[in-house]
This record gives sequence, structure tokens and C-alpha cells, in this order.
Amino acid sequence: MQHDQASGKFDQLKGRMKIAWGKLTDNEIMLYQGRRQEFLGKLREHYGLLESEAEAKIATMQNAEDDYTPWAA
Repeated sequence: MQHDQASGKFDQLKGRMKIAWGKLTDNEIMLYQGRRQEFLGKLREHYGLLESEAEAKIATMQNAEDDYTPWAA
């Protein structure tokens, strides 16, 4: 059951990432699970975000409730 819950949470996070960062491909978003530094590099490449900015936005997404409203990317 815990694996299913974790998988569901990640699916929600992926959806939020797609909304906020539409330039990222699905493959680039999947980097977040195993190759976090490469994922952050893609954010810097596409959006010019500092690593700290990206981490803060991801934390906001992870802690968001179901009524999540994205900020301007």
C-alpha cells in the first residue's frame, strides 16, 4: 500500500511539474526520480532558474493540496 501511495504522490507531482514547466518533456520530468541533478540542470537550461529557486518550487509542489494553483513559470 505504501508503494501505491508514493507512486500516486509522484504522479501528482509530475502533473504539477507539467503545468508549471510545460517546456519539460516527460522524460526530463522522470529524471527527478533518479537523477535529480540532471533534472535541475534541465530546469536551468529551459527556464534559467537557480538550483535554490527550483528546489523551493518543487517543495511547494510537493506540499500542495489537491487544489494546487501553479505560479507563473
